[in-house]
Amino acid sequence: MLQCRHIPFRDVPALPYIDMQHLVSIFKALGEERRLRIMHLFVRSHQALCICEMVDALDIPQYQVSRHVRFLYHSGMLKLKKKGTWSYYYLNEENGFYKYLIAFLEKVLVSDLPERDWKAMQVRLSYREKGRCVRGCVPYSEILRQMQQNPDYI
Repeated sequence: MLQCRHIPFRDVPALPYIDMQHLVSIFKALGEERRLRIMHLFVRSHQALCICEMVDALDIPQYQVSRHVRFLYHSGMLKLKKKGTWSYYYLNEENGFYKYLIAFLEKVLVSDLPERDWKAMQVRLSYREKGRCVRGCVPYSEILRQMQQNPDYI
């Protein structure tokens, strides 16, 4: 179960206006544990990620990761860029509201599960060449083996 730390809301800067329907779509997107796990990967990595990297790190079927990422994308929290045949998603940090939400998520997501996800993502990102995903899927058993061999992934 995901837990949150107490964060005081004094000194919160004025945020840009966002209409109610948009807020509803954002909070619906964050109202599912797998989507929070996915957002945790983006928040921790601060870089664009490809679907296959998330599949390998989360050990969730590709169709489910794609569906959840699409939901986050349509809520406006993620953006998409294509490089050749690869599609990379990244955090939408252009809007002040999203910047604040990302900073909030960075501080409150506390659980063993996101930490394990993050360690698995670090292993998966180590397969990149010149900053690009080149491998396709890596068996989760191989990722676990590398995590056990090198406990320094933090």
